[in-house]
Amino acid sequence: MAEMGSKGVTAGKIASNVQKKLTRAQEKVLQKLGKADETKDEQFEQCVQNFNKQLTEGTRLQKDLRTYLASVKAMHEASKKLNECLQEVYEPDWPGRDEANKIAENNDLLWMDYHQKLVDQALLTMDTYLGQFPDIKSRIAKRGRKLVDYDSARHHFESLQTAKKKDEAKIAKAEEELIKAQKVFEEMNVDLQEELPSLWNSRVGFYVNTFQSIAGLEENFHKEMSKLNQSLNDVLVSLEKQHGSNTFTVKAQPSDNAPAKGNKSPSPPPDGSPAATPEIRVNHEPEPAGGAAPGATLPKSPSQSSLPAVVVETFPATVNGTVEGGSGAGRLDLPPGFMFKVQAQHDYTATDTDELQLKAGDVVLVIPFQNPEEQDEGWLMGVKESDWNQHKELEKCRGVFPENFTERVQ
Repeated sequence: MAEMGSKGVTAGKIASNVQKKLTRAQEKVLQKLGKADETKDEQFEQCVQNFNKQLTEGTRLQKDLRTYLASVKAMHEASKKLNECLQEVYEPDWPGRDEANKIAENNDLLWMDYHQKLVDQALLTMDTYLGQFPDIKSRIAKRGRKLVDYDSARHHFESLQTAKKKDEAKIAKAEEELIKAQKVFEEMNVDLQEELPSLWNSRVGFYVNTFQSIAGLEENFHKEMSKLNQSLNDVLVSLEKQHGSNTFTVKAQPSDNAPAKGNKSPSPPPDGSPAATPEIRVNHEPEPAGGAAPGATLPKSPSQSSLPAVVVETFPATVNGTVEGGSGAGRLDLPPGFMFKVQAQHDYTATDTDELQLKAGDVVLVIPFQNPEEQDEGWLMGVKESDWNQHKELEKCRGVFPENFTERVQ
């Protein structure tokens, strides 16, 4: 019996909701046809327009900030690789090796600190700021529905009052429903009338704090990075002083058709003829008096006719995971719209629910965006091969990722 009662309540609630939707729909139709007046509040409508504009601007700022953070991460990786290269070529017996290694370590730490502070002081603040919009947006929509309920109750009450044959009981009930609908609407309306202007005015302080934080962090970062670069320069100047006798000279070699004397620049070679190759001369010791400097000259490049042919590998187009124009073998094991594969060269930490979390070595199957207008420059849509093989469900597995963290493999 309790179960039946519960089911009865649920069924009654569903029926009530259906009736509300039907009544609202009828009221909106009558308003559009001009057969029923609609309560208007131009001041509130302006607040809603401001709210939508503020939400759009905030969403764009959040998106661009994430792109900026991804670029900082990529620059950090590039800087780290460059410093690793310096450490490898810096021979053990050269002066300043320990200092150069320490500078590389501090460089890495500085990049990490900069990225983390941007996340803490800008991105997380941005997420908190935008977190208040969904609830208010939902309440604005609910206010709109309650306004339609209020107008409908008002029109029903007025029609009963103006009827030729009046039913006092129905009029009393309609008046009661009107008062109730008006109260619900006005409570929501008053709250939003206070909150929306306050939220709109808060945007100024938020933008100021956000960009001040970013500017201050970037300024401090470049100051500290400048100090490290100066220290590295000092180390290299010291190395140059101790090995100053070893010079490196690049000297242009004239073309075969150039005159033996004179200062004219050689003309560009005609089509099909070999291009002039500059002579690279390395002097390890001072040039002895009256003698030619020892050096090594690179031979000229061969003619274009002797160069190996360039082979361009093409990939067959795929439609819904099937190879078009191939040998007929289907690619049903691949996701719909599959274009090509890439492999992650670095770890990537996702900063949003629509992004892929990547580890170096992960293979990603790249697919097109459902809406091409949503694709940002430098970002791709895909699904990790391991996830696809396991689930075969795009909705659960797909996400966006920065292209510069990957390399195309197929």
